[in-house]
Amino acid sequence: MNADQNAKREQDRKMVYELDGRPSLSTAVPLGLQHVLAMFTSNLAPILIIAGVCSLSGADTVTMVQCAMFVSGLTTFIQLYPLRLGSRYQVGARLPIVMGTSFTFVPTASAIGAAGGIGVVLGGCLAGSLVEVFMGFFYKYIRRFFPPLVVGCTLVTIGVNLLGIGVDYFAGGAGAADYGSLRNLAVAFFVLAIVVLLQRFGRGLAKNSAILIGLVAGYVLAAVLGMVDVSPIVEAAWFGLPLPLQFHMEFQLPAIMSFAALFVTSGLETIGNTSGITMAGFDREATEKETSGAILADALGSTTAALFNALPNTAFGQNAGIVAMTRVVNRWCIATGAFILMISGFFPKLGAIFSAIPNAVLGGAIITVFGMILINGIKMIAKAGFSERNILVMGLTFAFGIGVPAHPEAVAQLPGAVRFIFNDPVTATCIVAIIANLLFPMKDQADIEKAREAMRG
Repeated sequence: MNADQNAKREQDRKMVYELDGRPSLSTAVPLGLQHVLAMFTSNLAPILIIAGVCSLSGADTVTMVQCAMFVSGLTTFIQLYPLRLGSRYQVGARLPIVMGTSFTFVPTASAIGAAGGIGVVLGGCLAGSLVEVFMGFFYKYIRRFFPPLVVGCTLVTIGVNLLGIGVDYFAGGAGAADYGSLRNLAVAFFVLAIVVLLQRFGRGLAKNSAILIGLVAGYVLAAVLGMVDVSPIVEAAWFGLPLPLQFHMEFQLPAIMSFAALFVTSGLETIGNTSGITMAGFDREATEKETSGAILADALGSTTAALFNALPNTAFGQNAGIVAMTRVVNRWCIATGAFILMISGFFPKLGAIFSAIPNAVLGGAIITVFGMILINGIKMIAKAGFSERNILVMGLTFAFGIGVPAHPEAVAQLPGAVRFIFNDPVTATCIVAIIANLLFPMKDQADIEKAREAMRG
């Protein structure tokens, strides 16, 4: 009997590194749960911000939170197990992509929500998402604008941005009264130490679940230190249905146009995160079908989110980083996390338990994960090669993609349409990379081969 159990454990251990197959729930659930815990706060934070800006009641805010969890889980399922649209298209990448509420839309949604209310925000998101649907269906024809060099630069920028977010969480959360306090830093370093030690010296499930173990241990320590606010857990209801169309939508052209532009950015982030996952988990670039499916799931997930009173979804970079760190790519494992997300949508009290994780605990667990996104971008750039032409393209890309958005006052006098490009570093990086890549077309493939030989030497 022990021999059979050992054989089963060994089979499970190997299966988690494969895309298909169904490891036992005792193996799959912890691996799926750590994905949920790593993204839970980030998934709900945009909802809470917009609910506050729009002056929504507590009940309406709970409705939006429930729906955000439900839609995130549902869209993650579709990324894992795509919906087929004939033989040519699929909605979903068939990759271990975890979806969550996008921060990209928060600044615009805040401005629109403050002026017009939540109905204008949801109406703009619903109509604007059609732009990303277009990107998904016609990716075959536009993919030439997104070679590995462009996607690699975009991934590097995503990673750099996420590192800043990770540091804020590590210190206790941006704007927190005790930001950078010794208590926050001690808890964050405690969690980080557990994750690093398990990653370095752990074996089997303990190694693969390092982030989950670190989060749980940090949660317990934070509770002992009085850092966990239990009032939202006590006040949350036990059961509630995430119902659609709880707000009256309004469709205003300026809002639709603003959100449409942001959906292009969301599509670019999805392209980058999809390639990041395939580079980390399978050591290859994403295929056209995988990328197209990922974009369509992102777009239609955002459409569904608007109908279900929530903000747009996108592929979460921190979860792509977990895949890069653990190399666990099994869809069944990630699906258990998606199921937990959906169930949380029906049990507000369960969602409150997850959302009560202190920022410092979360920061200690995910700060190295964000670094993996940056590394994946570097790997893609390395695959493209370091020819003189590519170095020129990268120099222009990072100068204007990262440098200019960090100093918006430098372009304050430019037309609004141009300023908009530089509002977001990910958008700026991708657009500048595409333009530079077109302005300096590849003429001599030998340049790349020489660069690769030099790297190997």
